[in-house]
Amino acid sequence: MDFPLPPVGEGLLEVELVRWLVRPGDAISRGQAMAEVMSDKASMEVPSPFAGTITALAATPGTKVKVGQVILSYNAVGDVAKPTPHTEGNEEPTVLPVNRDREGAGGGGTRSLTVAVHRENGHALPPAAPSVRMLARKLGVDLAHVRGSGPHGRILLDDLTPYLAPRPNLDARTPSAPNKTDTSKLDFGIAGTRQKLIGLRRRIAEHMVESKKHIPHYSYIDECDLTDAVKLRNQLRDPLAKVGVKLTYLAFFVKAVARALKEVPIVNSTYDEAAGEVVLHNKYHIGIAVAALGGLMVPVVKDADKKDLATIATDIERLGNDAKTGKSKIDDLRGGTFTVTSVGGIGGLISTPIINHPEVGIMGVGKVVKRPLYDANGDLKPTDIVYLSFSFDHRVVDGAIGAAFGNTVVRYLQNAAVLLLPETLGG
Repeated sequence: MDFPLPPVGEGLLEVELVRWLVRPGDAISRGQAMAEVMSDKASMEVPSPFAGTITALAATPGTKVKVGQVILSYNAVGDVAKPTPHTEGNEEPTVLPVNRDREGAGGGGTRSLTVAVHRENGHALPPAAPSVRMLARKLGVDLAHVRGSGPHGRILLDDLTPYLAPRPNLDARTPSAPNKTDTSKLDFGIAGTRQKLIGLRRRIAEHMVESKKHIPHYSYIDECDLTDAVKLRNQLRDPLAKVGVKLTYLAFFVKAVARALKEVPIVNSTYDEAAGEVVLHNKYHIGIAVAALGGLMVPVVKDADKKDLATIATDIERLGNDAKTGKSKIDDLRGGTFTVTSVGGIGGLISTPIINHPEVGIMGVGKVVKRPLYDANGDLKPTDIVYLSFSFDHRVVDGAIGAAFGNTVVRYLQNAAVLLLPETLGG
């Protein structure tokens, strides 16, 4: 029997097939996820409305499929299965993290809540969604030893939290990187192979091309004395940790940027090309670039100007964890007015980041390093230094304005205690 792609969301007539979650010969039950597809708004799984055996797959990952188009064939329970030989080897299919948001996405979508017991090498595995199995493989976790907290013992993404590698507890005297990245979890590719850009990776590529095509970038780099911020963070880190708040340097950068955008409003804008107008925003929503398993994602800290450091730090941790585990909501990924990205977690000092279109500016943060610098009296002293790399849209932000904005960010970071005060007192 043929299985056509069912409606996957209101108004959606075509989606991209990102990845198959089944293979010819697989026995599946009702509700089991068969494929992951992606629209312009979100990724979603296509659940099986039948129980039976897959006999053939009729679409290739990375291609567009229309609603009503036959995507696979199957034999229902009771029929004789006639699987079509597949040529992809015997590897277990993998899947990218899937956005689970269905509220406010504007497109609805099908959500699979029931996953049948999966079999791998003939052994039954506990019930878990494909995105959970993918994350478990990345972490090297045997799901047979994980206790699921979901219905009927279903393993959820939260159940894998204890297996995430803990961040090192660095000595208070040593400044840590702004946003540590575990390079062992990045996809470096395989030599001698060809990889098709599909799903999130393709969307990222298209977005970057769109940005470079339409925005005349220019870069501005400045050095910032972060000594006071390092001391302040070391003083606040343990007290905040006791109440469950992980204070990273990124919270300081986000807060400083929000303050600076209020002083230089033109940088907190977008350029409406059709109207030939610059739209200056009165909201301060700061995007933070996150290296997720499927590619770069930019969740947004909403109303950063109205939040204190502890609240911003909490938002950053939640948004980062959701992005890395595929749980980001659509609302968390939209609405940004300026973006902060960090290369310091890997070790870089300076970068030339691409603007997150349609914003007009982005700030790259390098590694915090200790350097000997001359003070106002001409004496050398050890100083915690970070390089800030700005990219601006030259149609909107001229060099002098970009420098003024950079100076304002540096001023706030070099007087970090001011970031603890309300704006009316902190200036």
